[in-house]
Amino acid sequence: MDATARNIVCAHCQAVNRVPGDRDPKQGKCGRCGKPLFEGHPFATGGAAFDKQIDRSDVPVVVDFWADWCGPCKMMAPAYEQVALELEPNFRFLKVDTEAEQALAARYNIRSIPTLMVFRHGAILAQRAGALDRNSLRAWLTQIPVG
Repeated sequence: MDATARNIVCAHCQAVNRVPGDRDPKQGKCGRCGKPLFEGHPFATGGAAFDKQIDRSDVPVVVDFWADWCGPCKMMAPAYEQVALELEPNFRFLKVDTEAEQALAARYNIRSIPTLMVFRHGAILAQRAGALDRNSLRAWLTQIPVG
């Protein structure tokens, strides 16, 4: 058994894929649906799919809690997209619409948006409220201890 293998949850079908440590996860495809495991952009999620992503993935999961009416959320969106392209597959990037997923926003006590949270194995590693530019977002994420 490969001790360096990582579990990666497919953002399309939520299947858990075990990727050997000697393989590039960016090249990986889901064993169930055949789609790429990483596509260089954030995925919209909610409900059970959200829970599976944060609980079962060995890769830290960055979540942007946002709303369509939020000006700072819209301003940060391009930076979030760019950082996803740069930092995948070391992180999984998700977006949660707090209007559509009010129960999820309540569970994590989201009071200000955008709010960013980083999860690993269901635990919150870091969180912060407020929009960030690309460089600040990248710097914040790369200093988070994810071991």
